[in-house]
Amino acid sequence: MTDTLRTTALDGVHRALGAILTGFAGWSMPLRYGSERAEHQAVRTAAGLFDLSHMGEITVSGPEAGAFLDYALVGRLSAVPVGRARYTMICAEDGGILDDLIVYRLGPETYLVVANASNAAAVLGALNDRLAGPAEAASRGFDAEVRDDRDAYALLAVQGPAAARVLGGLTDADLPGLKYYAALPATVAGRAALLARTGYTGEDGFELFCVPDDAEALWGALTEAGAPHGLTPCGLACRDTLRLEAGMPLYGHELTAATTPFDAGLGRVVKFDKPGAFVGRAALTAAAERAATAPPRTLVGLVSRGRRVPRAGYAVVDASGAVVGEVTSGAPSPTLERPIAMAYVDAAHASPGTEGVAVDIRGSHEPHEVVALPFYRRPS
Repeated sequence: MTDTLRTTALDGVHRALGAILTGFAGWSMPLRYGSERAEHQAVRTAAGLFDLSHMGEITVSGPEAGAFLDYALVGRLSAVPVGRARYTMICAEDGGILDDLIVYRLGPETYLVVANASNAAAVLGALNDRLAGPAEAASRGFDAEVRDDRDAYALLAVQGPAAARVLGGLTDADLPGLKYYAALPATVAGRAALLARTGYTGEDGFELFCVPDDAEALWGALTEAGAPHGLTPCGLACRDTLRLEAGMPLYGHELTAATTPFDAGLGRVVKFDKPGAFVGRAALTAAAERAATAPPRTLVGLVSRGRRVPRAGYAVVDASGAVVGEVTSGAPSPTLERPIAMAYVDAAHASPGTEGVAVDIRGSHEPHEVVALPFYRRPS
């Protein structure tokens, strides 16, 4: 099966390590190398090393790059300082989420947009379409360029409480001074990389963007430097349980084209105070008003009182058996040692501690506790 999929620059490394490979968003990716639970716990207690080269990088540059991204996305990217990053979204005219993104400002006129692998082509297409600007405006469009850089980068991530110690001996970058959601050009193990303090695990960590030809050398250097600190290679399976414990949404589960940022409890990413039009503004204004006056289903956490695992698509029911919501993600939690889930539920059942909530697991109504997200926060 994997022969028909795209492979990253680290495919040979994964195979040599005995990784179980799986198809994901058109890519052959490591699902796990050994024990998913052990990989998860390594990230929580020491450090994990991930290959994320399937992610989609898009460079936006030019004199009006910031103004263009303000129009194309829901955030105010023109206000992001050089060297910082911003979590944001790209929405359709009807307010539905096309993807959630991290955007790095690399220079006064240069931004790096990082899209989910499954949506990268759609995001690239939407950005190119939006260069023309709003239909009611002058037809000149924005003085900006959108460039597909998906093949220009490999992406490695070191995540966990020991991440800074692993990297510390390999780079002269000021790691203590690098803030969360900041990035800088650096040399790591003698290789040029964009070093970012970002991640998707709920732990401290770093992501390294490099040219694909340098990926194996960097992986090897990080592996050697990380050995005394318990660094473990990690696959997509534990990445999913880590982000679930941290309450981080996943596109296709908590976020969809039928969901607005306000439905997902992420209305804060929509910046109505930025000047000018932006795609989806009218629909998102209406969504914000609905959320304030008559909230739709709310995204909550569920912790099982038993051992059966709730999965995406399972119904959430009340004491009478009436359906009051739907699970979006679920898995056993290695940290809580209980099955957990995120679910959209009716507002009447969304308060932490709500009694009588259960998940219909193959016809059996399994009791669950409603809790506030996230399930896990790293120690301060």
